[in-house]
Amino acid sequence: MDNQEIQVTLDRYWEATMALDLERVDEFNHEDIVVEFPQSGERILGKHNIHDLRKHYPAKVTFKILRTRGEGNLWITELIITYDGRPVNVVSVMEFKDGKIAHETHYYADPFEPPEWRSQWVERIK
Repeated sequence: MDNQEIQVTLDRYWEATMALDLERVDEFNHEDIVVEFPQSGERILGKHNIHDLRKHYPAKVTFKILRTRGEGNLWITELIITYDGRPVNVVSVMEFKDGKIAHETHYYADPFEPPEWRSQWVERIK
């Protein structure tokens, strides 16, 4: 797959994810997908396990994609996932194999108020 094809695939993947359409999401995942959450030290192996985990997820979630970029088989999506009304900034690193997502690593960061001392040098994003 070239970069444009992967970009289209990721756009469709995130559309299915935002619609909470797990069957459609599965179409983009490699059978042997590995999904990692470094902050909690967890790894999910295989398409079936990630599907079941997402199917039983207890929180109401929404997704806002901020930016996707990449090259070759390595792509990054910056997004905000809102869990039961609480937004969390997320970076999702995805690796492709055979045209499908083979490895995902999700990094989560809670938002925080910036310190006043640096306000003269920064511009607020929002």
